[in-house]
Amino acid sequence: MEKSLKEIAELIGGIISPEDENIIITGLENIEGALRGDLIFAIEPHLDEAKTSKASAAIIPLETETFPLPSIRSADPKAAFAKLLQIFTPKLEIKAGISEKAHIGDNVKIADNVTIMPFAVVDDNAEIASNVIIYPHVYVGQFAKIGEGTVLYPNVTIREYCQVGKNCIIHPSAAIGSDGFGFTTKDGVHTKVPQVGNVVIEDDVEIGALVGIDRAAMGSTIIGHGTKIDNLVHIGHNCKLGANCLVVAQTGLSGSTIVGDNVTFGGQVGTSGHLTIGSNSVFAARTGISKSMPKGSFCAGFPIQSHTEWLKTQAAMRQLPELVKKVRQLEAELKKLNAGQ
Repeated sequence: MEKSLKEIAELIGGIISPEDENIIITGLENIEGALRGDLIFAIEPHLDEAKTSKASAAIIPLETETFPLPSIRSADPKAAFAKLLQIFTPKLEIKAGISEKAHIGDNVKIADNVTIMPFAVVDDNAEIASNVIIYPHVYVGQFAKIGEGTVLYPNVTIREYCQVGKNCIIHPSAAIGSDGFGFTTKDGVHTKVPQVGNVVIEDDVEIGALVGIDRAAMGSTIIGHGTKIDNLVHIGHNCKLGANCLVVAQTGLSGSTIVGDNVTFGGQVGTSGHLTIGSNSVFAARTGISKSMPKGSFCAGFPIQSHTEWLKTQAAMRQLPELVKKVRQLEAELKKLNAGQ
């Protein structure tokens, strides 16, 4: 695909110098890999790096004063670049229809324009809405429901009675509705507690590869509208996540954790169970959340503390080697003083 810089500026609502309007862009690339014909985007702290790029042009913030490459100034370069990626990336052609090599159970309801690829299994009494795409080796369990426009990539498992909303994306090998980790222990013997609930995934949710979301012991584990979950995340049974949350890789939420809207969990965050976490909160990577948190929290560390206090602690820790050295010097001088008495 080829587009002039002027055409691209019009697509993203950017500002361009007249002398750059006719530059032809043939592809999009990152700063390091860009060559002639490519367009990049750059924001702080990468603007200086982008100045030496081999790209033909760059999308940069509106407030940037000087920049050596031809450029489009944008209020949000990252969002503008994301829009262009959709335009420049060729779409996969996927033919609708049910493969003869797929297994479709009894009493399954399948709407129009559904794609079910070879070796997928849709079990008895499941419901598949229109424009759903099911890749090979997916399992959709009995009485499960898949909403309109959802994509299930290879090896996804949607267990019995679970519900997936509209326009969701579930990446390879995610397991939705596996049994919650519930056991009673007596005389050293662990006995399984039946997990008879389900998982409800609301509309516009994206779930990464190798994510495990446990079914509720009773009731529903719920993933709210617009929430995005990274790879290798575990959501325990009876958790309830609000709308538009971000859950980064290797995070684990223990059972019955209740999360408000617009909460961000950095990588490797962990929670105790039966907590309530208020809306609009942010938890830095590797935070250990051991107690309920109010709305608007911004925390880090373990034991958990405010992000500001955590930064002070980290700064102080960097001074520990020098502090230990000074203490040893003082101890040596005190020993000499005591010896001279």
